[in-house]
Amino acid sequence: MRLIKSNTSIDFVALGRYAVIVSAVVLLASIGSLLVGKLTFGIDFTGGVVVHVAYPQEVELNDVRGALDDAGYTERTVQHFGSADTALIRLPAADGEKESAAIGDNVMAALGAGPPGAALQSVEFIGPQVGQNLVNKGGLALLYTVIAILIYVIVRFHWKLSAGAVAALVHDIVITLGVFSFTHMDFDLTVLAALLAVLGYSLNDTIVVYDRIRENFRRMRKATPKEVVNAAVNQTLSRTLMTSGTTILTLLALFFLGGPVIHGFAAALLVGIVTGTYSSIFVASALALLLNIDAHDLFPPKEEDAEKAARVTR
Repeated sequence: MRLIKSNTSIDFVALGRYAVIVSAVVLLASIGSLLVGKLTFGIDFTGGVVVHVAYPQEVELNDVRGALDDAGYTERTVQHFGSADTALIRLPAADGEKESAAIGDNVMAALGAGPPGAALQSVEFIGPQVGQNLVNKGGLALLYTVIAILIYVIVRFHWKLSAGAVAALVHDIVITLGVFSFTHMDFDLTVLAALLAVLGYSLNDTIVVYDRIRENFRRMRKATPKEVVNAAVNQTLSRTLMTSGTTILTLLALFFLGGPVIHGFAAALLVGIVTGTYSSIFVASALALLLNIDAHDLFPPKEEDAEKAARVTR
């Protein structure tokens, strides 16, 4: 069963003027939140202490979290490590290295009120310098990905479409970062991985629309660029909504049932896929239209002449 009939004729180009206003407001709000509130970096980036604890039997993580909360360790991340009878506890950086070295004993004392049999396996200190290095490398990873996408779309299509694709990707990433800044959710390595996944997902949606635009320019010779773009978005709408809808249902299950360990990862993907679906419909193609994309950009005169000559010889 299809969500949207294949013969839909929604005027997305006309709706685009309202979408531009919505995008501008949300982007400005996101940038403002990033400048004022900034991101709340997790232990992966700020540094901290990682405590590895083993139990003689399977341990319920909520019991471990409760014992740590009672001892005042409210800013912590607890997850299984390798098996259900181990726990990996991440805590923010202490004021000094000596205090960080002693935190293992303090954590074990706090866990005494939790499940019995806890045994300390190791304590690792992650310095802030390592965290800053991760921030720099993460930012470079995003930048290199966007540059690679820019080159790919230029080679496959045209620089006008490439500009639209990159604008859509920047739109999605900035809004996702803005949501994390506004809600003060921890930004850690799992969220960074989600952002990279959002780039790929959003680009895939945009490429599907671009493929149909190129095909329509070949078929709809007498149509205007606006008519070609409208037709392309309508023709791919069913596929876009079906793909996004099923993915969002899965992510909602991860967000509400997956636990705090992947909460940020699922949240980033949820926001990114919603904005990615929106941008592939309204942002990417709209910018290409503003740059006056037409059939001659995608099919140079030499290519058209070769096609005509091939048809004559048949």
